[in-house]
Amino acid sequence: MKIIKRIVLGFVITLALIGIGFVVWAETPLGPAPEALAALQSGSNVTVTTDDFITFRPSNLQPETSFIFYPGGRVDYRSYAVPLHAIAEQGYLVVLVPVKLNMAFFDINAANPVFEKYPEIQHWAVGGHSLGGVASALFAKDHPQVEGIVFWASYPADDSLKNSGLKMLSIYGTNDMAGMGKFDDTKSLLTADAQYVVIEGGNHAQFGDYGPQPGDNEAAISRADQQAQVVKVTSEFLKELGK
Repeated sequence: MKIIKRIVLGFVITLALIGIGFVVWAETPLGPAPEALAALQSGSNVTVTTDDFITFRPSNLQPETSFIFYPGGRVDYRSYAVPLHAIAEQGYLVVLVPVKLNMAFFDINAANPVFEKYPEIQHWAVGGHSLGGVASALFAKDHPQVEGIVFWASYPADDSLKNSGLKMLSIYGTNDMAGMGKFDDTKSLLTADAQYVVIEGGNHAQFGDYGPQPGDNEAAISRADQQAQVVKVTSEFLKELGK
């Protein structure tokens, strides 16, 4: 019995150490770069507020459409401030939600409080980068008020939304760490009329501002160029909601 107890105790201690190690790893995310922190400041066209989440609100109009964004795995959520600030400048309420342990799949319903805070919004889209895109699709599955999903270097976890009627936009770069084949293979998980935008020379990390990502390929275009393309097509997609 003593041997069994020692084995069990050793197993429990090992699991505890693994758990502690994971938490420490998850709580030391990539980013944000100085450019991202600068984009958290309000400007003449966008008012930025930070409370339970970060909100980018256009200053000169009352937006009817909102885009809720989930960050990528083990990336500080503030790292996406630059492109999201720019999308808000196009007339959309953009909300950047933090997630538990910097892992969106631990916080699928992180967007719930946003609906409660902004009841005046008429059209809702969710989306995210990498793991955040996966989480946003899982959220949309159980929230019928969502009309569209935007995947930045991402795709759904399964085909449960394939016949949902949701509008979908998938943006990814030719130099993404996942490889072009992965995005081609997962197109069957999206709706038949999903839109695809491939950024020539874009990679995985340049969707945000958090520095190089381990395992990613080097981009053949600048971060500013890649993000400008992302902002343009995402804004155009949001414009089509409700039509």
